[in-house]
Amino acid sequence: MLQLTCDGFLMGWTYRPSGRHDGSKPEGGKGFGTAQSGRVAFCLGLPTVCYLGHEAYRGIHSAAVVFALEKAEEEIIEQADYLHSCAETEKLYQLLQQYNNSNDVEFLWRLARATRDRAMVQGVPADQKKALVYEAFGYAEKALEKDDACFASHKWYGILLSDLGDYMGTKHKLEKSLVIRKHLERAKELNPNDPTTVYILGYWCFSFAELSWSLRKLATVIFGTPPTSSYEEALEFFLKAEEVKPGFYSKNLLMLGKTYLALKDKENAHLWLTKARDYRPITTEDKEVHQEAVQLLKRLG
Repeated sequence: MLQLTCDGFLMGWTYRPSGRHDGSKPEGGKGFGTAQSGRVAFCLGLPTVCYLGHEAYRGIHSAAVVFALEKAEEEIIEQADYLHSCAETEKLYQLLQQYNNSNDVEFLWRLARATRDRAMVQGVPADQKKALVYEAFGYAEKALEKDDACFASHKWYGILLSDLGDYMGTKHKLEKSLVIRKHLERAKELNPNDPTTVYILGYWCFSFAELSWSLRKLATVIFGTPPTSSYEEALEFFLKAEEVKPGFYSKNLLMLGKTYLALKDKENAHLWLTKARDYRPITTEDKEVHQEAVQLLKRLG
């Protein structure tokens, strides 16, 4: 009899030659007594039963190992998400580095996110930051190759493709702008309830709405008809992100204030900038948002 514990590990097994687990005789009323035919059956049957038992053990043992590994991976992912929520950037990066050769998309996109977060920590030397951004992009690229139906693969690929533009020049960033938006739109299609993706789409729109004359000229050279957007479109995304998850991100509050400022709506600008100022800072970015909101509110009077 094979017996498994509740956590999937094999405890042991017993073989009963009677053919029944309860010790009774097999069907037909004959045991394995002294009859030669019975003896032959027993001798021939033993290797077969041992083989089948070995196969059963091997199958169940393999399933137990897979189950245990999957359980361990789930726990690591839960731990990673907890560390991310606490802004434990260094601990998260070190935890996930143990899985940097993984082919699991759930590890890969989290590696991309954690590595990028580490790159954005204040005080990281410029050369190290660049190396981390390229490392993060590698994880995002691999995640997309492994599973292009995963919204987070598209999301972090789009974000990191944009980050690469900081090192490859404005022309490259403009050239990739439509690719970036395509991946963000795909991420939103796959998961419309992720507020960060919606926020980034708003930021994309805001960036093109405030594009300088010289950059518009360059975009015209690259595209013929350059990508366009408006503050109104950006506002829709920022408001939608806030609707999906109120107060999820200090920068979304700030961008709502800045967008209303661009639209000359001082009342709503003041409302959202105040929320950004009063947001409890956890990360370095939160602190920067707080400072910018304070300065903008001073200008509003």
